[in-house]
Amino acid sequence: MREVELRNRIRVFRAERRWSQAELARRIGVSRKTISTIEVGRFVPSTIIALLIAREFETSVEAVFSIDDGSS
Repeated sequence: MREVELRNRIRVFRAERRWSQAELARRIGVSRKTISTIEVGRFVPSTIIALLIAREFETSVEAVFSIDDGSS
């Protein structure tokens, strides 16, 4: 299997709403550090966390997260 990188637009969605990492974390019930590590790509969120983040931003998971496998 090729190496796959999970990309996200959490920072963009947060900026549009003027939310801090702590605010998003509070809204979905995780720690600020969890949001931070997901944003910078050090942690791949569970399906549940990804769904909660997308729901909080009122969008699809695919709008927040994408994969880069080097094929594009």
